[in-house]
Amino acid sequence: MDKFLIKGGAPLRGKIEISGAKNSALPCLAATLLSAETVILHNVPYVKDLITQRRLLEDLGATALTPELRTHKITAKNIETFEAPYELVKTMRASVLALGPLLARFGQAKVSLPGGCAIGTRPIDLHLKAFEQLGATVSLEAGDVVARAPKGRLVGANVSFEKVTVTGTENVMMAASLASGKTTIHNAACEPEIEDLADLLNKMGARIKGAGTSVIEIEGVEALGGAEHTIIPDRIETGTFIVAAAITEGELEIKNCAPAHLTAVIEKLREAGVEIEELNPTTLLVKCCPNGLTAKDVTTEPHPLFPTDMQAQYMALMTQAAGVSTITETIFENRFMHASELIRLGAKIDISGNTARVSGKTQLMGAPVQASDLRASASLVLAGLAASGETLIDRVYHIDRGYENIVKKLGNVGAKIERLTESLALAAEDVK
Repeated sequence: MDKFLIKGGAPLRGKIEISGAKNSALPCLAATLLSAETVILHNVPYVKDLITQRRLLEDLGATALTPELRTHKITAKNIETFEAPYELVKTMRASVLALGPLLARFGQAKVSLPGGCAIGTRPIDLHLKAFEQLGATVSLEAGDVVARAPKGRLVGANVSFEKVTVTGTENVMMAASLASGKTTIHNAACEPEIEDLADLLNKMGARIKGAGTSVIEIEGVEALGGAEHTIIPDRIETGTFIVAAAITEGELEIKNCAPAHLTAVIEKLREAGVEIEELNPTTLLVKCCPNGLTAKDVTTEPHPLFPTDMQAQYMALMTQAAGVSTITETIFENRFMHASELIRLGAKIDISGNTARVSGKTQLMGAPVQASDLRASASLVLAGLAASGETLIDRVYHIDRGYENIVKKLGNVGAKIERLTESLALAAEDVK
């Protein structure tokens, strides 16, 4: 099992290019199942989750070509099966996004209950209730969700989510694109990734209005065609590298990003003392305030407020801020697992329910730690960059799911970080 070895204390300086958004590319790849024609996607990040999603499409019978780096050319003309197997779905919750397209286009789908990061309950029942409102029959059989459209086609309806769900909104939006009649989604997720998926679907011939707001209207069409689309930049990767510049007291120029998608994070980091200058609509210049960081409270909320996917990185930063900050997690009930690992590095963090109190500034010291999920991995990398001595991070396969070439990107701007294979990692542990 590979590990990261980080020798902390080096300020990061230079330029970093942001990759395409993993959480946008995943539903966009799933959307290719809605058409028999070719869909070309650009700026697809090379991360483990996207490799898994592509394999899922191929297992279903689609052809997936990569004529150039980060470009996927998908043709789902000859789909041979309507089942997403457990072997793939268990590693990635986003595999459930195949359910809506298969059900809408072929009238049937079988998808194993999803796996992925163990950060709390992400109930699929919100998706299933919505599909039933669209006329499907849904059952759970031996760990698989089996859905069928009795008349061969879904029927438009009013769908109101009890709780905001990003993948639920995406799944229903894709399914409703081929349903007969009009579908209105109430309490829809408003994330930029929702807008990006709607943009692709409309290019394919869908009729979607209101994406990016809490009410989305979809007029179903008979069939969707081919399209060409460029995935938006990854806003969470952007936020992670902003924190990397600040926590190491360095200076980074972050290119090919979309600051407009990260307004709440940028505002909060500025409050804490991070200097963030927008050089142009796709480039940020980031450096830490000469007077240091100041502790600021934050609460995670659905977009456009502070995202849960930046909570772990923000916690790492607050260990280096003067004062006490309170971090409240309202999205997932089990997303403080990184706190115990940050404490191993010297952080002072107290957890009570869904609230963490971080006391800073503390001197972090390198130590062996292990990642519990994707964003926890990022927080440990950030803390390791700021710590004195060596930090050895285990289970880095989590970070491989969502960050493209993070070791190379950080190394290019001065980080002393290397990826160790299993034998080298064991040797490093013996030294410690």
